[in-house]
Amino acid sequence: MDQVVQEEVKKAAEKYGNENVYVILGSPDEDSAEIFAETVTAGDPTFAGPLAGVPLGLPVYHILEDEIKALIPEDVYQDQIGLMELSLDKDEIITAMNNARASENV
Repeated sequence: MDQVVQEEVKKAAEKYGNENVYVILGSPDEDSAEIFAETVTAGDPTFAGPLAGVPLGLPVYHILEDEIKALIPEDVYQDQIGLMELSLDKDEIITAMNNARASENV
């Protein structure tokens, strides 16, 4: 998650309140999903961006998770995400997201 995106997420959380901002990731693998989830929950682990030391605690999901997929019209999802869903390791990404959320709730 680059510094520009971190700044935009931070601004949205400040403007709308952390309880009103959800982060939906489209990361291509479990490692990047885990790092990005940590960035918007506990702060930037690289300590290089605007979220360094800023634990926003935002709820974070991946676009491949069933609860997010259910919110999107099927034709739109298939058109925009369908190929990604087939080519990525969905189970590994979802496991990483579940672990990220579990560690935030500890």
